[in-house]
Amino acid sequence: MPLRLDPSFRAVLSGADRGLVGMWVCSGSPLLAEVAAGSGLDWLLIDMEHSANTLESVLVQLQAVAAYPITPLVRVPSNDIVSIKQVLDLGAQNLIVPMVSSAEEARAAVAATRYPPAGVRGVGSALSRSARWNRVDGYLRDADAHISLTVQIETAAGVEAAAEIAAVDGVDAVFVGPSDLSASLGLLGQQTHPEVVAAVETVFAAVRAAGTPVGVNAFDPAAADAYLAAGADFVAVGADVALLARASEALAARFIAPAASERDSY
Repeated sequence: MPLRLDPSFRAVLSGADRGLVGMWVCSGSPLLAEVAAGSGLDWLLIDMEHSANTLESVLVQLQAVAAYPITPLVRVPSNDIVSIKQVLDLGAQNLIVPMVSSAEEARAAVAATRYPPAGVRGVGSALSRSARWNRVDGYLRDADAHISLTVQIETAAGVEAAAEIAAVDGVDAVFVGPSDLSASLGLLGQQTHPEVVAAVETVFAAVRAAGTPVGVNAFDPAAADAYLAAGADFVAVGADVALLARASEALAARFIAPAASERDSY
């Protein structure tokens, strides 16, 4: 039975009339991924770089969120041919590749997502979920249409090369990571420092000039609002583990800290 795949993140971005808002899923839990998928957000990022996610856990999360009206992306651990091939074969249609700091690195990421002669992706459509085990008509021919590639700029060198990175054929979007960028600028942990914000805005301008969508990570609501107002095409505003951490801390503060204060007052 012929099957159809969902629109890529590239297609979703092109049809949007506002900045798209999403969140990270870092816990590795398919249950939390499913909870997040039903939130009403636009996109969901399953992370393999800074979490314990494995190929197996990514697979079940993709399966868990497939029934919901949200676009899933997967961040691979690195700009590595094998990792990219395996994640694509799992059925991930939308990839984020971290730490891309030059046009050459961007071209390598593009090549890893494409079959020869345009790239170096290994052919295993009969064995993999990507083509639904050859149930998607013309998958090998049309694979590029089903896949989107977002590259992540996270270094001072990447900021300088932003225009060239965004102009690489096959780069569908650029995502700025202020956390690593702040470290690269000597401002570790200061994602909202004026110099970091200025660097992010420099990337915005360069990427938009190339006609490529641009997004940013911004867990601080004020920063997220500012980036959306500045024209960000997509913004990540939270993560499952961060939301749970802050909410559980709020419970402790509400129910334990006041009682401790009252005891101390006697």
